[in-house]
Amino acid sequence: MSSKKLRRVGLSPELCDRLNRHQIVTCKDFLCLSPLELMKITGLSYRGVHELLRVVSRACAPQMQTAYEVKAQRSAALSPAFLSTSLSALDEALRGGVARGSITEITGPPGCGKTQFCIMMSVLATLPTDMGGLEGAVVYIDTESAFSADRLIEIAESRFPRYFNTEEKLLLTSSKVHLYRELSCDEVLQRIESLEEEIISKGVKLVIIDSVASVVRKEFDTQLQGNMRERNKLLAREAATLKYLAEEFSIPVILTNQITTHLSGALASQADLVSPADDLSLSEGPSGSSCVTAALGNTWSHSVTTRLIFQNLGSERRQMPVGFHRV
Repeated sequence: MSSKKLRRVGLSPELCDRLNRHQIVTCKDFLCLSPLELMKITGLSYRGVHELLRVVSRACAPQMQTAYEVKAQRSAALSPAFLSTSLSALDEALRGGVARGSITEITGPPGCGKTQFCIMMSVLATLPTDMGGLEGAVVYIDTESAFSADRLIEIAESRFPRYFNTEEKLLLTSSKVHLYRELSCDEVLQRIESLEEEIISKGVKLVIIDSVASVVRKEFDTQLQGNMRERNKLLAREAATLKYLAEEFSIPVILTNQITTHLSGALASQADLVSPADDLSLSEGPSGSSCVTAALGNTWSHSVTTRLIFQNLGSERRQMPVGFHRV
């Protein structure tokens, strides 16, 4: 919650503007400064700065709740707890659809339909609530330049022909999907950390990153000393921010991942290169010596709540094993 914007913690607009001129935008930015530095920037007294520190600390610290309070809060929520995928078998496996307030990961080999699924979910999120949608906007972060606006229109028309029966409705839906092409790790992280105000101002109800693995695997050679540590720090920072956004605004976050080969005899130093195979491996060698599984490692695998693994079963058939990672 340290990524919460200062404008949302009760500080005056004038003070926020002054802090913003010094690149102090989030609670973390504010709390990393000493009282003396804050006195110099804000012009406040020592006592005034300490009062501000108390306010900001309280605003970004997780509040204690009992299990009963959490359950009662979710039961009292007026909005649905899931975003339906419109695929009855998958919704049943997911116990309602893609969960709000958590991270869902889609992984699988190239060409198995991960991007198509994300585009379809973008359409669904913009639909009215009485059609199972969230009636909101979508932030779609595309790191592989794979998004197609034409495909979005095709999916909308083919899946919901009765609703999308006018050009006006198609234009409205497409205007609600906000596309960002970010092609480096720094760009993706900066975009994620700037989403809070956009979620509020644009009424965003779904965040998609397609794919989270693409830029990470390009920029970090895990065979070089120190790269694995830096990669895990980046992924942890992204995951923490996305979890905060999902929980704070009760929205689903969908990420796509790539696959990698896991060798059962791999060195201990390579153990974090892949996720545990468990029962979710895509394929296994004849002697059980290797399997294909989700990329980005064991550390990342604990950051997602739900993992969907897509498999190609032929030219027109796909399979989706579902795994739940409770955090």
